[in-house]
Amino acid sequence: MRIFLAGATGVIGSRLLSHMVAQGHHVAAVTRTKDKLDRLKGEGITPVLCDVFDRERLVEAVTAFKPDIVVHQVTDLPDEMEKIREYFAANNRVRSEGTDNLLHASKSANAGLIAQSIAWSGNPVVEAHEKSVLEADGTVLRYGQFYGPGTYFENDIPPAPRIQIDDAAERTMSYLGNPGGVFSIVEDISVGAE
Repeated sequence: MRIFLAGATGVIGSRLLSHMVAQGHHVAAVTRTKDKLDRLKGEGITPVLCDVFDRERLVEAVTAFKPDIVVHQVTDLPDEMEKIREYFAANNRVRSEGTDNLLHASKSANAGLIAQSIAWSGNPVVEAHEKSVLEADGTVLRYGQFYGPGTYFENDIPPAPRIQIDDAAERTMSYLGNPGGVFSIVEDISVGAE
């Protein structure tokens, strides 16, 4: 399968990239940071420098790669959990404008779309993000709070809903067929479409 992975260097994206390559998929691994391009070079990986807010470049990159599926794992979050509130507007922009651009690019390439979301909400931007993915017959994956290496909860377990980061990446792989719908990837819950 040809997969365009947006957010390939993030906490879950980097793990997904390893799984995708190990399973023999050809992956375009996207980052907006030049410094991370070398890290993305490898067998089965096409590194792509692109920002989800540059709609024209994004469409060009996606259509040139000709993916079967676009996987949206982009966030704009700080390294320190204490600064999350400062990034709220930027992360909402990823979920609104970034998602809209990825939807447009995937449609231009005649590819499906899988998008990351959260298992707790109340945020109208998250709800609109999910609605736009579903209206395009895409798949929404609602993750619990990540814990484990490289997450905000490296040494602690957060309250539910939660999911260990490596388990989250492994479980995500079963959705690459883009079944359409909303799925929860959390602990202590049956996984199924809503």
